[in-house]
Amino acid sequence: MHAIGIDIGGTKIAGALVDEDGVIVRSERQPTNAGDPREIEDTVVGMIDVLRGGDDVIGVGVAAAGFIDAAQSTVYYAPNINWRNEPFREKLEARIDLPIIVENDANAAGWAEFRFGAGRPYTDMITLTIGTGVGGAIVANGALFRGGFGAGAELGHLRLVPNGLACGCGAHGCIEQYGSGRALLRIANEIADAGMLGRGLAIARERTGKLTGTEIGRLIQDGDAGALAALRQLGASLGQACASLGAVLDPQVFVFGGGVSIAGDLLLAPIRAAYLEHLPARGYHPEAAFAIAQLVNDAGVVGAADLARIAATRLS
Repeated sequence: MHAIGIDIGGTKIAGALVDEDGVIVRSERQPTNAGDPREIEDTVVGMIDVLRGGDDVIGVGVAAAGFIDAAQSTVYYAPNINWRNEPFREKLEARIDLPIIVENDANAAGWAEFRFGAGRPYTDMITLTIGTGVGGAIVANGALFRGGFGAGAELGHLRLVPNGLACGCGAHGCIEQYGSGRALLRIANEIADAGMLGRGLAIARERTGKLTGTEIGRLIQDGDAGALAALRQLGASLGQACASLGAVLDPQVFVFGGGVSIAGDLLLAPIRAAYLEHLPARGYHPEAAFAIAQLVNDAGVVGAADLARIAATRLS
């Protein structure tokens, strides 16, 4: 039985009809008007109508960045969209005759990796999505962890550095400020300013006017000393965070997605080294594996669709 997954981002809305094996049958994409909740609702409704076509559809899962309640219904707060206590599921169900769930986008992406990607061999997994910020998802004993109020697994906002850099969440020293794509840009610019470890970063910045994630990624693949040093610093912060997360959650695997994960083993190596350095009681219990996410940009829609399928099956 097919299900539909919708992934609402700050700039685009992606949707897909997904089969039981996590394979996308067809997909759609539309721009997001983040300041107009009614237009977002209209876009999602129209996308669902197109995607379902003549196929039997069991349910719809909507993934969005932000805090979602435990009932998978109301968006408490979305950082990139004008949603505050938005009863999004209720609004969609008034217009669509299908069961609907609303889920945090990082949870949906992590679930997709657990079901169909790098997490398939395991029962306990932590996913960290390293993009502009740091998203997180936890699967414990085969179940997605949401917390008592539905807003759990905000792993990017765990405190890593006491009295550290200010974060957009209002706290200081969060993982997101040291282990995200934005952090990689900051570190790379600092290395370029210092004029150390070669001139690759500085030359790239002079040529284009500013460093970008794409340019840093190219320099990493080319073996530039400064870009690799920036990636190692980022990885060290993530590895230290993983050691703390491991002490609490004891995952079998950490899976890394998002744009920075394209660095592959060049990212995983410093993460793994820092994890082992900071891991409590190292050598007296099994150590987690580390892997790169496999579903890339499709994880949100695939995970949302699968969660909708599971919820609808339980209702039937």
